[in-house]
Amino acid sequence: MKLNLDVKKASPQEWINCVINNFDEFLKDHADCERKASAMAMSFIAKYPDRKEIIPELIETALEELEHFQQVYKIMEERGISLPATMAEDPYIKALLKNVRTGLQERFLDRILIASVAETRGAERFRLVEEHLEDPEMKKFYKMLWTSEAKHGHIYIKMALNYFPSEIVYSRLEYWLGEEAKVIEDLEIRPALH
Repeated sequence: MKLNLDVKKASPQEWINCVINNFDEFLKDHADCERKASAMAMSFIAKYPDRKEIIPELIETALEELEHFQQVYKIMEERGISLPATMAEDPYIKALLKNVRTGLQERFLDRILIASVAETRGAERFRLVEEHLEDPEMKKFYKMLWTSEAKHGHIYIKMALNYFPSEIVYSRLEYWLGEEAKVIEDLEIRPALH
């Protein structure tokens, strides 16, 4: 059984051009995204402690994302880049969250599927970064990242399948992929992951 679907709209060339031309700014946002991804995995544990089947994978995901943050931070230190004083709001995630349903079960499903879609988009974008970088070490780093993000996208689908029939999961995932394509279409081009 397929655990994810591909994004419906590819990132525009303007986005990768902006990232490569403003790479230090991209690194700042990338660091923030890794921190937020770790916190998101932990927030599922805090909000749904009764969903014991998924807690081990959520912990592992949170730790991996935190490790990615540590790795990005090390690159930033080497380049003399400081972390931003505050973490900016992510317009991509904010736009997706506007459509989350309010029922307890529906909200859980929507949030876990948004996590999957965001990880899948992260994989697509990190792959583009890897393809456009010239430094061999940085290429290697971003290749590792995009494969990890793709795996996280799969993990969140697998988590959803613990609690909902596959037809409901995949139908709702299809909806979220459509919504995500609209968000990407309207998103301002900036040196940020989302």
